[in-house]
Parts: sequence; C-alpha cells; structure tokens
Amino acid sequence: MEFFCYHRDRPGSASLREELLEAHWSYMDRYAAELIARGPTFAAGGDTPTGSVHIVELPDAAAARAFAFEEPNYQAGVYRDVLLRRWRNLLGRTMRDFPGGPSGGNRYLVLGFGAGDGVDLEPPSARDELVAYGPLLSDDGEAWLGTAALLRAPDPRAARTVLGVDRYAAVEVHEWEFGGRR
Repeated sequence: MEFFCYHRDRPGSASLREELLEAHWSYMDRYAAELIARGPTFAAGGDTPTGSVHIVELPDAAAARAFAFEEPNYQAGVYRDVLLRRWRNLLGRTMRDFPGGPSGGNRYLVLGFGAGDGVDLEPPSARDELVAYGPLLSDDGEAWLGTAALLRAPDPRAARTVLGVDRYAAVEVHEWEFGGRR
C-alpha cells in the first residue's frame, strides 16, 4: 500500500529541526527501499522549512501510522500536524527515476483537497515535469479526498496548473526539494 505523509512544521521549530537532522535521516534510512519520494517544503523564497513530505510503500495503515508518528521530529515536537493518506502512484516510478534529476529548476508540492467524485485521476499529458502524482484517498482506499503532485515548474502559478481549475475546495502550493542525505 502506498501512503502520502506530510508533516507540517510548528512555527518556531527550525532550530530543533536542524538539531535533529541526523536523527531524521537515520530514521529515513531505515525506509530507503520503501520511499517513493521525499523532501522538505519551504516558505516562499526557499529558506525557511515548513514541512516534510514522504511518499512511502508500507504493508498497511498501522505501519504507515508508525512511520509517521515515530519519526524523531514528530516525537520531539517539530511538527504541528500530520497529513497521512492512502495514495496511488499513477506514474509508477520513484523520485530517483525522475527524468529531470534531483537538481535544477524550481520544485513544488501541490495539494488539492476535495470530496465526492474524484478529479484529475490521470496524470497530465506533460509527465516529464512530474516527480510524483496521485490521488489522496480515505483509509480504506475507496474515497477520493484530493490529489498530490510533486513537480518541476517555473513558478508557483505554473505549478498550480497541474490540477484542474475550480475542481478543488482548496489548493496549496509549497516550494519543495528532493530529500535525502546531503
């Protein structure tokens, strides 16, 4: 089963996040084979961390909850909340397979939240700029709750266009970069 996990930082937690960087990476090293994509998000301008994205394949929801809530930054209070949803990898690849590689260009996390009949259930035809793409689903994997995309785009406005206009109750666009040890 695939899961989308977005830990959102608590305001003022940047120094604690930095202090726990090695603990975070060591924890993520245990899941290296299961990670589809990962990386931090940033406030506009790219300097201040605002969260951490992890898309991971795990055996079940209990394993996903353990992954999300045993993470050292979560345990220490870096994060204010966690978005954890079932997810479906519509690209069938990991971020390591992204044709654009880990650097160059602006990268974004785009989250669209909705309810009812699912929309954007197929990736856009311009897939070369997509790092990861798929629906956010209910715990049982049946109900569509939104769509999550990681992509390369010239700016936030262009990144937003990956999701259909007026199809979502809310859309968030966050600056994002490939994660992992530096």
